[in-house]
Amino acid sequence: MADIYELTLALDLDELSEEELAELRWHLGLGPRPETLRIVTEFPNAYHDDDGHLVIEDEPRPLLAGHGEAFKIDGALVSVLLRRERTTWFGVWALTSRQEIHPDDFDLTGRLLGWLATKAGDSRRNTVGGADIVDLGSIRFYESRRPVPLVVRDGVVIWRP
Repeated sequence: MADIYELTLALDLDELSEEELAELRWHLGLGPRPETLRIVTEFPNAYHDDDGHLVIEDEPRPLLAGHGEAFKIDGALVSVLLRRERTTWFGVWALTSRQEIHPDDFDLTGRLLGWLATKAGDSRRNTVGGADIVDLGSIRFYESRRPVPLVVRDGVVIWRP
C-alpha cells in the first residue's frame, strides 16, 4: 500500500517579483533553480551514515515539478503557470498543478503552499470568523474518489486527507 495523495491546485496569483517568479517556475519544473532561494529556504534530508550517525543535509528540490505519467493516480502530472494576457480581477498569473505527494512532503510543500496563499487573487480569499481562508484546490488519497478542499487558514495549510 502506498501513502500517495493527489494534490490539485488551481488559482490566480497577483503580481510576482522576478525573484519570486524564478523560484516558483523552478518549483513547478518550468525553469532552472535560482541561485538564492527565498520562498522555501531549507530542504533537510536526514539519514544515518555507515557509522550509524545521524546526518542532516540540505538538498533543495522542486516541490511541484512532476510532469508526465502519474505513478498512483489516474492521468498525468502537470504544472502550468501563465501570465494573463488581459488584466482581470482574478490576478496576473494563472497557476494549475496536479501532482502526487507523499505525507513526508506535506511540511515542505506546505511552506510553498502557504506562500502561494499570500499571492492568491481575491477570488480565492474568504474571511470566516476573523480567519483568513484561501482556497488553493483539493487533495485526495489515491484510492479515494472524493477530493477534499485544500485550504490555507491564517498562513497554515489544512491537510485533511
